[in-house]
Parts: sequence; structure tokens; C-alpha cells
Amino acid sequence: MTAEAIEASPHAGDPVQGDRPLRIALLTYKGNPFCGGQGVYIRHLSRELARLGHSVEVLGSQPYPVLDEGVPLTELASLDLYRSPDPFRTPKRDEYRDWIDALEVATMWTGGFPEPLTFSLRARRHLAARRGEFDVIHDNQTLGYGLLGDLGAPLVTTIHHPITVDRQLDLDAATSRRKRASVRRWYGFTRMQKRVARRLPSVLTVSGSSEQEIVEHLGVRQDRIRVVHIGADTGLWSPDPSVAEIPGRIVTTSSADVPLKGLVHLVEALAKLRTEQPDAHLVVVGKRAEDGPVAQAIERYGLQGAVEFVKGISDQELVDLVRSAQISCVPSLYEGFSLPAAEAMATGTPLVATTGGAIPEVAGTDGETCLAVPPGDAGALAAALGRLLGDPELRRRLGAAGRNRVLDRFTWAKAAQGTADLYRERLAAHGAVGRGARSVRVR
Repeated sequence: MTAEAIEASPHAGDPVQGDRPLRIALLTYKGNPFCGGQGVYIRHLSRELARLGHSVEVLGSQPYPVLDEGVPLTELASLDLYRSPDPFRTPKRDEYRDWIDALEVATMWTGGFPEPLTFSLRARRHLAARRGEFDVIHDNQTLGYGLLGDLGAPLVTTIHHPITVDRQLDLDAATSRRKRASVRRWYGFTRMQKRVARRLPSVLTVSGSSEQEIVEHLGVRQDRIRVVHIGADTGLWSPDPSVAEIPGRIVTTSSADVPLKGLVHLVEALAKLRTEQPDAHLVVVGKRAEDGPVAQAIERYGLQGAVEFVKGISDQELVDLVRSAQISCVPSLYEGFSLPAAEAMATGTPLVATTGGAIPEVAGTDGETCLAVPPGDAGALAAALGRLLGDPELRRRLGAAGRNRVLDRFTWAKAAQGTADLYRERLAAHGAVGRGARSVRVR
């Protein structure tokens, strides 16, 4: 719908009306769908909101999101200090544009992560210049100081899960006092996010597990939180019998070699599994770390020929890779939702997953829609993988049940509708507050 048509609409002045398209600013400080779940969220949610008839504009920073046709991107460029191939770079003098750039570099130089704060400041400046152009502003887990106060439209904020969970897992894995100090400094931005979260009027999250973590870790009042499950693009992620199943293939997704993702435990499980099933091998969708716990485990167990990393592949190639596997595995110690689980289940590929965080909400009941194991238990993981590789009928049954579960509960169309419903509620509450303030001034 054009801007002229929206202005001519009988509900142009009242976006609370259910049949009136909304003008939505969707903010994301990082949006690459190939390096984490936030980028996947932005891409699919924006597309489905647009399909509902809303006008969606994404405001993002590097790495920029990949968006579908019909969803425009406004680039709020950072200095891209963590880009490949020169992360933690020092910009040249002529790259600096303003004090926000200087703050970004200074925070990096002192070991911190500046992007949530600096993106929020750039977003505030941009939104101030475009005041009145949006009905609702939706922030995707920036939680920066710049997004507090009057932005010109009601704010809804998605928190996938508190980053304080990642911080604690990284601290637990740190092996020296110096490393622990470095972790604390890097995660310094979580203090800001906690302060901001407590002041937000409306928080959207993706699972009941994340809801409880947000209450406990961030101190957000439970009555301000709404759970809207996300899911899979079930048109793309679907079974295809023409894709050949490769014996022994296990596939997993790991955006980084960090304790949270549990990849090192899956490598250890693979080493145990191959003593009985030597054709078992692992394909990891993600970047190979040249050093770190995973690389060391692969070398220690002599698995160089049994673990393959792939990255930069197309959506269709990724789907076919999952279809070709006999098992998809989610070994994470914690997830706020687990898109890889939902997507694999949608293809009919049977799932082995841990019970970390919200994963059971997605994967379902052990023995019915998946095989579930405790997080961090390589022995249990190896046993479940071995059981499933050796039982074709169990693979068929779990695969079919898993797809049905996703179709019933976890689709992007349902996620977009639930999100739009929350926008309307937020607009109604915002309007009521405004009317109350005006009546007080009149009296």
C-alpha cells in the first residue's frame, strides 16, 4: 500500500484499527542470517509482516541483514570494527564521522563490545529525524540507552534470551583469572541491557523458558512480557525424497566456537560413536575455528576426516544438506528457542537435542518427536546418536512426528500474526496514556 493510500484510509489516524496497515520500523544492530539467529528472525519476520499488508522498514547495521523482496533496508552504518578479515581494526582518521564513532572505537580499545550502545544512539538520531513516519518501533535485542524515552512511536522489544546467560557460560569456561577479567569486560554491555530492559513497557520473547530467564536475570516484570513463538519457513524447509540420504551423516549448526553451543561435546560424542559405527561423520554449518576447544578436540580424537565445516552456502543448499543427513543434532547447553531444531524437524530429518533452555519447547517429548539428552553429556549424546543411526524405523517415525509438530506450532506466519497483535495492543495502550495526559492538561 502506498503512502498516499494509507493517508486516504478512513483509519489513517487510528492505527489501532485491525484492518489498518501499520508502518513498522524494525531495528537490528546485527542482521546477517548466516552468522546467528537474530538475522534469521529479522529476515523472516519482516517478510511475513509485509505479507500481512504492513509497511516494514528494517534499520540495521553491519553485518547487514539479507531481506526478501519488498522489505527495504536503511543502513545505519557502524565502523564495522569486527569485520572479516581484519577484526578489532583501528579505523583511519578520515573514517570518523562523529562522537558516536569515537565512543565505538574507545570501547573496543578497552576490551568492551560497543555495538548495542552505539547502534541505539544512531537509531535514536535517525528516528528523531523521521518522527511521525512510523506507527510502531520494534527493537531486536539492542537494549541500548538510545532507545529509552520518547522515540515518536510506541516501542516493542524482542529479547531472544538474556545475554547474561552467555556471559555466565563463558565465565564458567574461562581457565584463568586474566581470561575471566576479559570476559567480564567484553560483556560489560549486559549491565546496560539489564537497566534498559527493566524500563521497557513491552517485551516480546520467543519461548516460555526465555520468559523466565528474562524475569530472573533482567528483573523485567512478567506482566510486561509476551511469548510469541517463532519457527521455520515450512515451504522451504520441507521433506524431499529425491535428496539421497547419506549413511552416517549427522548435521549441526554452530555460529561460533563458544561454550553455549556445546559443539565440543558433540565432537567428543562423535569420537565415542565411531568406535562402533565408523561411517558416522559430522557436517557443521558454520565457520571452522583454527584454534579453541573444538579444533583441539578434533585433533585430539583424530577426527580431521570425520568433521566437515561448511559456510556461505545458499538457502537451498542448506536445506538439501539437512535433508541428506540421517540425524540433525542440537548439542547446545542453552538456547532461547533453537531455530535449527525447528528447521530440521520441518524437513522430516530426525532430531537429537539436549534439554538446555527452551529446546524441549521446540523439540517436544523424548521418544515422540526427538531423542533428548542432558546438556554437556557427551556419553548420552553418543548413545542417542548411535541408537538413531541403527534404527531406520525410529528415524522415520521421529522425522514425521517432528514435522507435524512444527506445522502445528512453529511457523513464521503465526509468529508475524502474534507480533502484529502485540503491536495493536501496544498502540492501544499508548493511545490511552496519551488521552489521559491530554485530559489532565485540560482540567
